[in-house]
Amino acid sequence: MENNRKVTLTYNEGKDSLDLPVLPGTLGPDVVDIRAFSKTGMFTFDPGFLATASCESQITFIDGDLGQLYYRGYPIEQLAENSDYLEVCYLLLNGELPNAAQRKEFERGIMRHNMLHDQIISFYKGFRRDAHPMAVMVGVVGALSAFYHDSLDINNAEHRKISAHRLIAKLPNIAAQAYRYNKGLPFSYPKNGLTFAENFLHMMFSTPCEEYKVNPVTARALDRIFTLHADHEQNASTSTVRLAGSSGANPFACIAAGIACLWGPSHGGANEAVLKMLDEIGSVDHVADFMQGVKDKRYKLMGFGHRVYKNMDPRAAIMKQTCDEVLTELGLQDDPKFKLAMALEKIALEDPYFIERKLYPNVDFYSGIVLSAIGIPVSMFTPIFALARTVGWISHWTEMIADPGMKIGRPRQLYTGSPRRDFVPVDKR
Repeated sequence: MENNRKVTLTYNEGKDSLDLPVLPGTLGPDVVDIRAFSKTGMFTFDPGFLATASCESQITFIDGDLGQLYYRGYPIEQLAENSDYLEVCYLLLNGELPNAAQRKEFERGIMRHNMLHDQIISFYKGFRRDAHPMAVMVGVVGALSAFYHDSLDINNAEHRKISAHRLIAKLPNIAAQAYRYNKGLPFSYPKNGLTFAENFLHMMFSTPCEEYKVNPVTARALDRIFTLHADHEQNASTSTVRLAGSSGANPFACIAAGIACLWGPSHGGANEAVLKMLDEIGSVDHVADFMQGVKDKRYKLMGFGHRVYKNMDPRAAIMKQTCDEVLTELGLQDDPKFKLAMALEKIALEDPYFIERKLYPNVDFYSGIVLSAIGIPVSMFTPIFALARTVGWISHWTEMIADPGMKIGRPRQLYTGSPRRDFVPVDKR
């Protein structure tokens, strides 16, 4: 059926009205197509894009009111329970779940690209040992285009595929080596007999002195963290990747831009902030006073509530179960820090103040606890977020580049500076 729905814009200055078409999506709210609004000589004004759809996409759907998150139509709960990260990567990139042969070929393709060029290893030595791992990742990922010239034609679908596989495969290695360089440990190499998550743990914690045995419970927990963070619609870093990509920049530069955006404390640093909050509270004995301070606006509660989800974050319930499994497996239920975290959770889920304001624990609260329990330092939380989100970024980049209607992003502004004025020589100022 033809869509003839429209919104009519009228003026109080006697100008002609303007009809703007309404475009329906598969799910979620309809959007008003305001492209014809440029004919009026005015711009729309929406700081933070709170009511603006910046693109059309088929990858991820979020309903914040209902607490829904779908990857290519599949609920995140089903994927986290029944799938794994690499299968989710295939889904996000290709739009459908793979059959057995496709899955095997995809995993083989990722495995083929997980090594780093030897000169990239030398590149790390240009950084200080105490450099933040995110600073190292921005630099190293951006430099990949200097090493892999054979996949930089963004108009070639095969080149885009190779670049996507390289980025997914190499990000865990890049992140793990950033950690090892910071600690003064020798660089490690991936082992192709391990799963994606197992390989990352191996590269992080193995030593040449003895065999490192991966705990299957912690590996499964890390795989779930990767899956839950794989994509999240048009967030700040994904929008950054799209905007950079709209200029025709190579995919390695675009992903480096996404990593830089993710580094911001309002975006990728949320689970890191949870652990810092727990350290500041210090003890279970201080929890009641801290939560009262939150009510009195004296303290900020990190890891609770979400800008998009006005209901329970659908990823949080999955991570809560995973958190319980990891703490039980590692015998950390009575660890002071984790007991403190569970005391916070209990108050937030039972106190009417937090329930009325829908300040439920979010995915960052539980993932921060899990990563800490596994032994991953706080400085590596955001790099792990980045390596998980890489597939989402590259999926959106690929979708945008393949769109024949793609245009370079060029937002406009409401100018509130000085009107025109003439230059005054310095001796007359």
